[in-house]
Amino acid sequence: MPRVAFQGERGAFSEEAVWRHFGRDVDPLPCKSFRDVFAAVANGEAEHGLVPVENSQAGSINDVYDLLRQHDLYVVGEVCHPVDLCLMALPGQGLSVIHTVISHPVALAQCEPYLRSLGVEVEVEYDTAGSAKLIREKGLQGVAAVAGAGAAELYELEILASRIQTVKENVTRFVALSRFPAQRQEGPQKTMLVMAVSHQPGSLYRALGVFAERGINITKLESRPSKNRPFEYVFYVDVEGHRDDPEVREALGELAGYTTFLKVLGSFPRDPQGWD
Repeated sequence: MPRVAFQGERGAFSEEAVWRHFGRDVDPLPCKSFRDVFAAVANGEAEHGLVPVENSQAGSINDVYDLLRQHDLYVVGEVCHPVDLCLMALPGQGLSVIHTVISHPVALAQCEPYLRSLGVEVEVEYDTAGSAKLIREKGLQGVAAVAGAGAAELYELEILASRIQTVKENVTRFVALSRFPAQRQEGPQKTMLVMAVSHQPGSLYRALGVFAERGINITKLESRPSKNRPFEYVFYVDVEGHRDDPEVREALGELAGYTTFLKVLGSFPRDPQGWD
């Protein structure tokens, strides 16, 4: 079985996304951090990695964008996975005995009004599924975790409430990583790149104009500090189309003349469940 690295404990939303994208004939490899996921793919410990790049409520995952620039890996796919948050505890405990809720800070923030209505203490842990695992391993009474239904099943916890996030349509977009570029497939494609432009008026306008002139849709634009000079930035750009499409290839060729740094991260099939 090919091994796929992801960040978090078994039962995490990232593992659910692994199953969704790669199917069941893979060996999931839990990793402590996003950096560990990239390292596992780079050193051959895993054939693929799957990391989140943005959430429909929390926005972009900046650490992952920085790692995409730092590593010589290819983005070879994407998958949009719904994030439905559940409240879970050891079997036999009702809501009335829960005094503390633990989870990842983003998950806690996404269901803050519901948790406030319970009048419970909230404590931050490093991972949603890891919180469920902690309750099971330590036999924590009166403590509930916010995590996915898969974590409740894996760690044999009872779900006390489902879909407790404030905004019900909560989706995370993940990208798949590989040491090798993806082969061209049928259907709509997407290309992901990172670039830097000179610190001059109109530089970004001219760079992005190469896509507009050819009718190529930009589906995402994200800026991150360059880390080379204060208050200068690199830009991550997602566009529709494959790098081998004539109009995209032509745009990238012209783009090179407007940038001080340009790296195509990968071209891959667009997830039909995506919202962009």
